[in-house]
Amino acid sequence: MAQAKKKPAAKKKKTAAKPKKLPLWRRILRWAGRGLGAVAAFFVLLVFIFAFLRPPTTPYIIAEGLRHGGIDRQWVRMRDVAPVMGRSVVAAEDANFCLHWGFDIPAIRDALEDGAGRGASTLTQQTVKNVFLWQGRSWPRKAMEALLTPVVELVWTKRRIVEVYLNVAEFDTGVFGVQAAAQHYFGVDARDLTATQAARLAAVLPNPKERSASRPTTALQRRANAIADGAETIRRDGRADCFED
Repeated sequence: MAQAKKKPAAKKKKTAAKPKKLPLWRRILRWAGRGLGAVAAFFVLLVFIFAFLRPPTTPYIIAEGLRHGGIDRQWVRMRDVAPVMGRSVVAAEDANFCLHWGFDIPAIRDALEDGAGRGASTLTQQTVKNVFLWQGRSWPRKAMEALLTPVVELVWTKRRIVEVYLNVAEFDTGVFGVQAAAQHYFGVDARDLTATQAARLAAVLPNPKERSASRPTTALQRRANAIADGAETIRRDGRADCFED
């Protein structure tokens, strides 16, 4: 009698190994990294957009509008601003604006040697802060400012940086931009500002809520005179060439 053939033993199916679950702290770091990357990409996108389009508003302008129930702001193109206004603000805030790529290393070195009482922010850094970030001296804000500044210098022209700065800077409580400021203080358009008026507007920028371009104190007038001299100096020596036609 023939022996029954033995059936081959069924092969055991291999079960796929379950992926090892990452520890909680590593998952948190991964999601935090993705979040930071998304935020960085968002700001870089805004930098490219604002190279061509005017920023509709800024975080600080929104905050001031809510605080005071509205603001006075009018955008004006750089070609419609008196050239002396651009020179005045550069002379006041960053005389070597055309010579650096966003950070004035000698000024930073001098500020570190002199202590915290002296600032070294360039016009580009101030533009980044005014357009994209919030006010104050917190380390997160300074870190973001340091990251965005070279991107702005790479994407925007120097003329564009000055144009945007002049249109978002605060010149009095609730008064933003050089056009609104020229009308507010002197009753003229930005294109008609004189050298004296431009210097006074530039002189109020560090503390616009407590200074007046139309009613300057003796100290403010001295500051404005120095700015007017500086504006003429950078015109003569070529340090204004990068943002003028």
